[in-house]
Amino acid sequence: MNDLSDEIQRFRQLTLSCWYLTGATGIGKSRIALNLAKKINAEIISLDSMAVYRDMDIGTAKIPLEARDGIPHYLIDVADPSEEYSLARYVNEACDCIAEIQLRDKNVLFTGGSPLYLKAMLRGIFQGPSADNDFRSALLKKVQGKPPEVLHNILRSVDPASADKLHPNDVRRIVRALEVYEKTGTPISTLQQQFETATPQELCNVYVLQMPRERLYERIEKRVDRMMHDGFYDEAKMLSARHVTIGKTARQALGYRELFEYIDGKCSLYQAVEQIKLNTRHFAKHQETWFRGLSECRFISADKPEFEGLEDELAIQEEKKLDGSAAV
Repeated sequence: MNDLSDEIQRFRQLTLSCWYLTGATGIGKSRIALNLAKKINAEIISLDSMAVYRDMDIGTAKIPLEARDGIPHYLIDVADPSEEYSLARYVNEACDCIAEIQLRDKNVLFTGGSPLYLKAMLRGIFQGPSADNDFRSALLKKVQGKPPEVLHNILRSVDPASADKLHPNDVRRIVRALEVYEKTGTPISTLQQQFETATPQELCNVYVLQMPRERLYERIEKRVDRMMHDGFYDEAKMLSARHVTIGKTARQALGYRELFEYIDGKCSLYQAVEQIKLNTRHFAKHQETWFRGLSECRFISADKPEFEGLEDELAIQEEKKLDGSAAV
């Protein structure tokens, strides 16, 4: 337990030395991030679960290389769409990037809108022991032919907190919880709790851009129209043709999945575009809910013409935080 606590502490010392600029899709994070990176002498790590995939440019709103103003960007185009790029892989590769950037005496700025990735970078994730196929096979053989409640009750006997959270039919997660208990002697629910502890907001550089929802939705509508004008459909069609087997994660990317429906003849192009707009609005609302659930986040109004002065506002807040730390 102490080893795990020490590992979490080291992880947070690394990741909480970084800056984070996030917000709902379509709010204008990329341009703001470029300006902020210049002001704080930072390089940028993408905080976008879909920008990791190659050949998915328009739909993920990747900032073109020529528009990056010479500022290096990381964790963009690092995986093939046929791969299943995991959260654990992202965290590991992001930590490597942080170390590399800081060796050059540069600050690190994460920007993107994937809330789960943000939470993982702020608090860490519990990866646990590696899979034990022999244990899993023996366990499943033991309960073969019996109702799901039998396996669920075994979990309840050693980890009632996890049993309360998991449905009896969720065999995969039940088996994993029992596997962790078998290999560590500690319930997975206890181990995971250590990753739910937030760092005080004043010790974090985590900023969330906000604007009135009505205006955000208007921006989303225009953004989808612009993406279609810029060739989003052609990109999706090429992706579908080039990658015969698109991974489950990449296939579910917002915008692509709707266009794949059209390509497969399941709807009209108009219906696909309207569904993209609707689903993007729902996703933006989902993002806002996630950000409100992370106490590390500071919310800053982005409802300004062209977001004028916002970067200065962020820099001033950081200076105040540093001054306060020095006074302690």
